[in-house]
Amino acid sequence: MFTRFNDINRLFNAMDFFRNRLDGLYSDTDWPYTPGLKWSMEDRFPKTNLYEDGDLFEIRAEVPGIGKEDLNVKIQGNYLEISGRKKSTTPEKYSIHRTERDITSFTRSFTLPADVDSEKVKARLENGILSLTLPKSEAAKPKQIQIA
Repeated sequence: MFTRFNDINRLFNAMDFFRNRLDGLYSDTDWPYTPGLKWSMEDRFPKTNLYEDGDLFEIRAEVPGIGKEDLNVKIQGNYLEISGRKKSTTPEKYSIHRTERDITSFTRSFTLPADVDSEKVKARLENGILSLTLPKSEAAKPKQIQIA
């Protein structure tokens, strides 16, 4: 049994119609819409970079609009957890007509490639970037062995 090409075209036209109608729903309500899975890596907050420089790791995390009093950093062995809270910045006696900035709490956890010396960890918050310097523990550092 052969299917005519105009039947296939009608099917795709109907699919396009429904897709355009769904896209229109998002634009009519002014909701942000990102195609793909909602739980993808792109949606995780804060976005982070992990670097290694021989004897230490460095993590840089984007935390715009969050003060150091609203951030918590915990480390145990090679497990790191960054958590915090974005607070509302609405002035008193004002009513809200539109809110696009998230007011929420977050937690990100990482398993680092090696154990870290928690006594020597340094944290700095500057211009919305949290920088963590995480020296490796002595047991995790590579050692040069002399051959006799």
